[in-house]
Amino acid sequence: MPADTTYLELSEDSGSAHKFYEVTVDGTDLTVRYGRIGDRGQVKQSSFTTPEKARAEASKKIGEKVRKGYAPAVPGGRQKRSVSRRQIASTRSTATTRAPILWRYASGSPAFGIFVDDDVCMVGNERGLITTLGHDATVRQQFRLPDGVKCIVADDGWIYAGCDDGNVYDLSGKVPRLAYRIAPEIDIYWLDIHDGVLGVSDAGGGISAIDHEDEFLWQRPGRGSSAWMVRCDATAVHHGHSAGVTSYDWRTGRELWHTKTGPVLFGWQERDTLYAGTSTREVAELGKDGSRRQTYRCDAAVYSCATAEDGRYVFAGDSASSIYCFDTNGTRLWKLATGCGSAYSMQYHDERLYIVTTDGSLACIDASEAAIRSAVAGTVPQAVDVKAPPRMPEVAPSTTVEIVHDATDGVLVECVEVGGRVRVRVLSSGYHTDWQVQFPKGIREPGGRFVVTGVREAARGGFYRAYGEIRRLV
Repeated sequence: MPADTTYLELSEDSGSAHKFYEVTVDGTDLTVRYGRIGDRGQVKQSSFTTPEKARAEASKKIGEKVRKGYAPAVPGGRQKRSVSRRQIASTRSTATTRAPILWRYASGSPAFGIFVDDDVCMVGNERGLITTLGHDATVRQQFRLPDGVKCIVADDGWIYAGCDDGNVYDLSGKVPRLAYRIAPEIDIYWLDIHDGVLGVSDAGGGISAIDHEDEFLWQRPGRGSSAWMVRCDATAVHHGHSAGVTSYDWRTGRELWHTKTGPVLFGWQERDTLYAGTSTREVAELGKDGSRRQTYRCDAAVYSCATAEDGRYVFAGDSASSIYCFDTNGTRLWKLATGCGSAYSMQYHDERLYIVTTDGSLACIDASEAAIRSAVAGTVPQAVDVKAPPRMPEVAPSTTVEIVHDATDGVLVECVEVGGRVRVRVLSSGYHTDWQVQFPKGIREPGGRFVVTGVREAARGGFYRAYGEIRRLV
């Protein structure tokens, strides 16, 4: 018997919904595919003991969607809604000397996403490809996400990537899994996260805070437009936009302060300090009470900035393929050419400055005082061009799980429906039974039980995060 497919869409003129839902029954197998119209979407697969049970479950799911306003449609009839990308010009550097690049990796398309820690460096580009390298420049792994990568952020050991498709993926395991699904009306520009609270700045200058269960804590229109900066900490969400920087209480969204700067194109933070790179050729240093502290002046619009520990040095990347270093007094110590385009994003780690650029490079720059002195004098090392192994597999996001019959080697969790939302609770002893678990979206189902190789309490408390392998218990 041939497979039976039902395709539904929900598209509203206001732009608040533009998504599809497809159900396919093939014998005892049920496949559900869903997401934004024009995207491949997420896939969830289930098997049943008889074809009748598979068809019954399909009818149930279709009925639920129809009651929510979905209607039969023809795939391809509606086009994918446009996604804003950062369209900027990158010009040739006016610096006469080049930065001491140790190695560079060509990702293949313009790159915004960067993450660096003691173990790895990661770059995410506009094609959705995320590559992980060691500090020795060896390529370790590649993820292929459904759409372009906006940014890569970390939260207490978990690593997340925000994408043009409006989704945020957890990269902490061997396979990416969908962690947050941002409302389709929000055109994401940048993301940050702290203790499970996701801050989202958008194309219209708005700012939103979303909790670990993918529920809005609050949403504000903001004071400006084109908001490229959001930085989150334990008490506030700091928002940079066309009119400056505004800080909001992370729980309520109440405005704490607003400070005017030039239009903000990027933001960085340290424990007590914010740094806003602006189109008016400067990095503005602000206290987390909104006070103006210092200004670091560049020769072109600032696309990125970062600092050494506690702001000992301030780095900036401009639209003319140059990078800068300043001391805490605002004195420019050096300006060097990147040789590989303008730095969209950057991070400093252990006397090295890592940048991702308009030509798609991840470049590792020796930012030690000795190396910079040599570079200023005209002596730079021969950069190593890193190439990925030709047959390295690209791991795609997954919503499928292995089926197991016992829970002896992991933590048992259960999906329960509460107030129309599917929550995940730990059943194994030794945990708070009333706390929720941050769990991948694509594999949740009411009544489903799963075995997780680990569940860890979040830093702020009140919820857990799942990590490691996830398997369905039957």
